[in-house]
Amino acid sequence: MTRSYSIRTYGCQMNVHDSERMAGLLESAGYARAENPEAADVVVFNTCAVRENADNKLYGNLGRLRPAKTANPDMQIAVGGCLAQKDRDTITRKAPWVDVVFGTHNVGSLPTLLERARHNSEAEIEILESLEVFPSTLPARRESAYAGWVSISVGCNNTCTFCIVPALRGTERDRRPGDILAEVEALAADGVLEVTLLGQNVNAYGSEFGDRRAFAKLLRACGSVDGLERVRFTSPHPRDFTSDVIAAMAETPNVCPQLHMPLQSGSDRVLRAMRRSYRSSRFLGILEEVRASIPHAAVSTDIIVGFPGETEEDFAATLDVVREARFAQAFTFQYSQRPGTPAADLPDQLPKAVVQERYMRLVELQEQISWEENRRVEGREVEVLVSTGEGRKDGATHRMSGRARDGRLVHFAPGTAEPRPGDVVTVRIDYGAPHHLVSDGGVLTHRRTRAGDAHEAGLRPGGVPTGLGLPSFGKPAPEPVTAGCGVQS
Repeated sequence: MTRSYSIRTYGCQMNVHDSERMAGLLESAGYARAENPEAADVVVFNTCAVRENADNKLYGNLGRLRPAKTANPDMQIAVGGCLAQKDRDTITRKAPWVDVVFGTHNVGSLPTLLERARHNSEAEIEILESLEVFPSTLPARRESAYAGWVSISVGCNNTCTFCIVPALRGTERDRRPGDILAEVEALAADGVLEVTLLGQNVNAYGSEFGDRRAFAKLLRACGSVDGLERVRFTSPHPRDFTSDVIAAMAETPNVCPQLHMPLQSGSDRVLRAMRRSYRSSRFLGILEEVRASIPHAAVSTDIIVGFPGETEEDFAATLDVVREARFAQAFTFQYSQRPGTPAADLPDQLPKAVVQERYMRLVELQEQISWEENRRVEGREVEVLVSTGEGRKDGATHRMSGRARDGRLVHFAPGTAEPRPGDVVTVRIDYGAPHHLVSDGGVLTHRRTRAGDAHEAGLRPGGVPTGLGLPSFGKPAPEPVTAGCGVQS
């Protein structure tokens, strides 16, 4: 009988993208996606190691699976991703019922490791120290008929003191431009309307082969792909953000007017301690240049509160930058002490109560700014790519949801129209809330698309059944799973 699988993904978009590769590999090996994830023959955990609670979350979930494994010895449990790369043998020592542990550099080994573990009746652990096969060359089971991730690089050359990702993902490896464009073109040919370019430090793309303008060139090249309507990217580093990239954003029609750029702190002293190679004036200067070229750009960011040694004066500097930057959205994080990072050993680790109080002040300020910025959209007509799974109250409100070109979440009443996920509609915004926009006046225009056709037929790119839609930004939360690695959770 065909064995079924379920993949549970934690962390950033890079992990979501890796999970699509894992699913593609398993299906190529003859596995089928479980209709009931709780009854899957193979359960794969794709883990994140950035937040302090990542370990507890994993071992708690493994513990809850132990009775099912005891009742069904043929069931297999695999753990991959950043926490697997970090903990290695610790996982099977703490949870000896785990069958496979594999790292960030050997996603392609998953089916072989599962088969080997079944044959040998013992746990298989494979952790490579460097990337041998670029993950984007592996088969994928993409989760959306209308939007897709495209990885342009893996790893990171930065040395931010709070971040463990470079130790787990390795130094930056850049994919060949021709291979990237071939994947983008293949997605567009399948009807995908929106592509998000992924990298731990996406705008450093080209550093491996010595072309500092490679990322801007790549954005412009995406503009010539037939059928591709939206291009996004995440996340850039302020150090590498150059004027040629801003010009490419402004001059390439399908590059969306959206920018997610991590600030981390508004204090220059703290930025130095974090080894962030820019200062607040440089960050604000980039935003000024972006908004001069792209007036309606929506800018989001990451901010860490409570970095070791942060004073009230340092925190006040962060609040000042937030007031000046006018972010549409900020993903705010309480500093998480991670063993293996330089910041974990710094003196002056702040008391939890101090960090929490500052965090709440920052959230309150940003909520007010986000609300004010979204209110400015009221009365405008916006183009929305209809999505699925983004409006948790859509059933009760009889609304549908999607993303505007600037990335804002829009809940809209369809009226007499019958748009499908993957279709494109135009609506007029009636109300701006802190984390979304609302339109209750009905759809003004509705364009049916091949992506909508594919979703309606239950297909994803490649002609096989689709799952949920593209994972998306949510509202800020006190303990998101990703902080500062450059790719958003």
